[in-house]
Amino acid sequence: MIQNSSNFEYSQKRFFPYTRKHQSVNDLFNALQYFHKQSALLSENKEQYRIELNRMRSNFEDALDELFGLYWLTTRYSEDEKNLYKKLLDADEKYWVEKSLMVSAVTLNLWRKFDEQKIMLLFDSCENNDQKVVQRALVGLTFVLAKYNVYLSYFPSIRNRLVLLADQTRIAENFQNIIIQIIGTTETEKISRKLREEILPEMMKINPLLKDKMDAENFLNSDEWAEENPEWQEILDESGLSDKLKELSDLQLEGADVYMSTFSMLKNFSFFSQFSHWFLPFDTENSAVNQLFESDEKTILSAFVNSNVMCNSDKYSFCLSVLQMPESQRNMLKHSFRMESEQMDEMEEEMSILSPETITKNISKQYIQDLFRIFKLQPHKDDFEDMFSYSLTLHRTGLFDILSSIPGFSESVAEYYFSKGYYLQALELFEKIQSESLPSAALYQKMGYAYQQTSQLQKALDAYLKADMIQPDDGWTIRKIALCYRLLGNYEKALAFYQHVDFLKPGQYTTQIHIAQCYFELGKFKDALAIYYKLDAENADDVKIWRAIAKSNFFDSNLEKADYYSQKIIQAEPNANDYLLSGHICWCLHQLSAAADAYSKALKMLQNKWEVFQDLFNEDKDRLISYGIREEELPLMMDALLFREEEQK
Repeated sequence: MIQNSSNFEYSQKRFFPYTRKHQSVNDLFNALQYFHKQSALLSENKEQYRIELNRMRSNFEDALDELFGLYWLTTRYSEDEKNLYKKLLDADEKYWVEKSLMVSAVTLNLWRKFDEQKIMLLFDSCENNDQKVVQRALVGLTFVLAKYNVYLSYFPSIRNRLVLLADQTRIAENFQNIIIQIIGTTETEKISRKLREEILPEMMKINPLLKDKMDAENFLNSDEWAEENPEWQEILDESGLSDKLKELSDLQLEGADVYMSTFSMLKNFSFFSQFSHWFLPFDTENSAVNQLFESDEKTILSAFVNSNVMCNSDKYSFCLSVLQMPESQRNMLKHSFRMESEQMDEMEEEMSILSPETITKNISKQYIQDLFRIFKLQPHKDDFEDMFSYSLTLHRTGLFDILSSIPGFSESVAEYYFSKGYYLQALELFEKIQSESLPSAALYQKMGYAYQQTSQLQKALDAYLKADMIQPDDGWTIRKIALCYRLLGNYEKALAFYQHVDFLKPGQYTTQIHIAQCYFELGKFKDALAIYYKLDAENADDVKIWRAIAKSNFFDSNLEKADYYSQKIIQAEPNANDYLLSGHICWCLHQLSAAADAYSKALKMLQNKWEVFQDLFNEDKDRLISYGIREEELPLMMDALLFREEEQK
């Protein structure tokens, strides 16, 4: 079946032997070696040997494609192929592109089928001197070991090698960064959706407003040429776009992939029709883009592609887009903002000096973003199992178990899960941390909050109570305990804790509301009303308080007061529940026609959803009966409403 499969990978396996231009792996190595030696000699006089250099470059790039195909598509590596891998790994820094592609190819090969020897090759790559190679290997190992986690107990050699690797502090830190970056890719689609559905449509809306404002002002006659009009910012603020753009900017500072949406439309260049090109590290010497970088002068273009703003794949997309511009525009872009380009170069250099680990973090981030584009945008993506389907399960792997012995490792990942709202994953780690160390109030608070957000209210309550034992009288914790008791229906306990909150911070509006609600649920309507009347006096025209007063009076058998506040609400901002209560009051006052009118309005506000209306109506059935309305009258009122609805049709 595999032999005849239409799957992209297997079709490439069948086709690859017929595309090879080198008879042996030694011939392939010699071709790569020849390019580096000859180009070093000829590059001293590029103009004289331009044609020969271009020919050599073309042959070299063909050899790179073959190298990638060899390590991606070969089922079992021969000794010659293993030796070539090690020979290239040990080669000097000129071979950095070959090394990078080889590691990616082995990773993709392993993604298709588990092979202990190939995993060992990735381990060997982690000991390379070139961080571009090391980070690719570590990312590959993270994904591969997650996919084949169940196999690892049967291969002690892999586990032993992994333990030795993770024993290096630098490597352990790299793994931590990579795991967090992979988890972070789950935010990418949210960001793309926000750009597509919120920010860009909003920008289209306000564009005419800004244009009108700018056209209405004569800048040439202004004495303050550079002063921006504050009304422009007001338009952004009023539309809510300013906050969204700030949120996007903050996400970018955190390392989020904010360019996925932008560059997803720029992957149709013929350059990307060659599958291996999706894995290429960005190289200004590549024939697809090198004409943009023929000069050694600093330009905004060179500074931009040398920065860490974009991943490798997007840099190629960007340059290929620039090449489509008219030459005059392209030259203007290249030579504009010379000062800014120098500043960008200086910033990159300072960052690398002050924080060497930032370099490795950026390399892994860019490579993960490259992989994300491959598995989300590449035309044959559906023929591969998505690597990123494992993004939220990395903490369940043997790799993570080994790394979690490092102090603070599990806590860092748990905090990241928690900060991004992945509460179930955060809880798995919090529970493990709790069982293995002395827990703190902060840990129990976060566990409680995570349980609460996943609707595990009893567990949330238990965690909050433990936090309260460790750190008593914390206002936030006490409020959460009260909330859990209230949602669980234990209003006596909820009342006690809300009263404790009021003791700690007296007179807070929301606390008073919650205390009154607890009194109401306990049937202590007069106690509830005492608080509501006090709040009504302090907060004029608060419709929420009027609702509470109307309902409390209705349940306290004070129809006159209930009707008074109900009418105030109807004249202000009525909703379906307000009309429902008004209908109850009118019926109890024997105003049947007015009651039916109010019920009809409630039903209309519920978009004529009859079942929803009946559920709300039945919640107050016992109270209506307590006012003397006979139970057999209730369905008659429903029939009357149905009859009205039919008549209106």
